[in-house]
Amino acid sequence: MSNPPLEPSTTPPVPVVLDVDTGVDDALALMFAVRHPAIDVRAITCVAGNTDVDQVVTNSLAVLDALDAPDVAVARGAEQPLLGGSRDARHVHGADGLGGQRLPSSSRMPFAGGALELMRMTILDSPDPVTLVSLAPMTNVALLLRAYPEVKENLRGIVAMGGALEGGNATPVAEFNVWHDPEAAAIVLASGVPVTLYGLDVFSRVVVEAETYEVLRDDPDPAVALAGRLLAHSHEVIRSDPRVGHGGLVGDAGAVCSVASPGLLTTRRWPVHVALAPGLTRGQTVVDRRYVLGEDAVHGVDSLGHLVDVAVDVDHEATRDLFLTTICAGPQASHGDDTARAVQR
Repeated sequence: MSNPPLEPSTTPPVPVVLDVDTGVDDALALMFAVRHPAIDVRAITCVAGNTDVDQVVTNSLAVLDALDAPDVAVARGAEQPLLGGSRDARHVHGADGLGGQRLPSSSRMPFAGGALELMRMTILDSPDPVTLVSLAPMTNVALLLRAYPEVKENLRGIVAMGGALEGGNATPVAEFNVWHDPEAAAIVLASGVPVTLYGLDVFSRVVVEAETYEVLRDDPDPAVALAGRLLAHSHEVIRSDPRVGHGGLVGDAGAVCSVASPGLLTTRRWPVHVALAPGLTRGQTVVDRRYVLGEDAVHGVDSLGHLVDVAVDVDHEATRDLFLTTICAGPQASHGDDTARAVQR
């Protein structure tokens, strides 16, 4: 199913830092980001989430090998949330975080300085504002913004896969990435950096049908074949979820698609509050969708949350097609500005 290379973009690619907890759909997101000509992946930082952080690093490097990707700096970040211990999602992503793919070990070496230093250097050294794409618990991002607030001046914005309007997956009301480290999410939303939340409401709508991913699994391109196997694993895990169609979820990759093609996403700017109190609602993203004053405002209670661009709809067919066209196009030529990559080794 491999296609000719994508046509080069007529505009400069968007410099991006990807913060990941590489499980099944993070791997799909890495594939899309590396292969789309409108995205220039400057750095990849790893955090505990779907699996432990050391496995996340291992998985990220192995996926880059499968992609035959150019050198890009990968760094180890936080191994647990700001408060409490890490609680992984191996029951979804498998013991290795990649659905048991057993990819060969990579000879690539992670950046020795760690995730925060790599993020700081990459963002501050970029001649153009950077988009930070968070596909994981926001621990690394929160620590970065607190430790090095000067990076805000060169951030175009943060696109985060996190939160939900209508219901959660980690709990009845909380989405996994926010639930895993709600304090970090609250810090990021309150940071003053423009944030777009690509939540479960759109995450669950971009599906690759079984007949398509079965073809991908037999593709001669190792990365395309891997994508097919990962989508098959996703389908097996979510088969019983009535909100998802008959196929595998693109998942986190949809958030990266929206960076390459913002018109795919419909957003509304609403106040969002992250529930931090212990109990059933911890990690819930409480979105204030009211159009008239409530009693809280009338009686002088503080306004709820921070203004965030919340994804409410996605062109799911166009997003699916963009994802498939991109990963099947083969390796892209590396971008001209390799300044940030020079820090890798």
